[in-house]
Amino acid sequence: MRRLLWLFFAGLLASSASVYAETGPAGWWERVFVAPAATSAAPADDSQSIPSSDASATAEAPAEPAQKFSLSSDYKLGPGDRLGVTVFNEKELSLEVRLSDAGTLSYPLLGEIRAQGMTIGMLKQYLTEQLKSGYLINPQVYVTILEYRQFFVNGEVSKPGGFPYQPGLTVRKAISLAGGLTPRASQTKIFVIHEDDPTGRARQVALDTVLRPGDILTIEQSFF
Repeated sequence: MRRLLWLFFAGLLASSASVYAETGPAGWWERVFVAPAATSAAPADDSQSIPSSDASATAEAPAEPAQKFSLSSDYKLGPGDRLGVTVFNEKELSLEVRLSDAGTLSYPLLGEIRAQGMTIGMLKQYLTEQLKSGYLINPQVYVTILEYRQFFVNGEVSKPGGFPYQPGLTVRKAISLAGGLTPRASQTKIFVIHEDDPTGRARQVALDTVLRPGDILTIEQSFF
């Protein structure tokens, strides 16, 4: 036992001498007998991680978050919209009309008018200017939307097809109008194509996303 203790202290003195030679008189005791403060590694930054790419996997765009869509004055008219046109004190010029598949309407005195792409304000201004040009002195024209054009539901629903649009319509309500999901339907693979999107791109949407008139909603089949 004494021999072991002697060897232990001999090794300790040798280590102390080595540290003393490296660091000098100042601080050598702390280097030998005081453990250095533990340093914790910085947490990994997951924000820069890159998802693995699988050539065989189908890339899906992230779902659009639930959002509000208001049918404001910026709403663009299109085929299927039913309008009410009123000209004050001019019963013959006041009518209800639905835009044709070509986006046109037939109006007394003015003939065929292409209203597709116009807003309510633009159509009102156009009618006012045309009636003022040789027909009425100061026409008071009012245009309202009586019924929005249909939206469409395809895929894994009980009753696919076109349905009358209702302001504030969500994906969840649209699926309900189409008779609900089939047993094969996916709860997440739900896509919409906006009629006014020039790219025609199908975007994945959430159940609370608000739809627009003319939207095409597709519910895909679940494979699991």
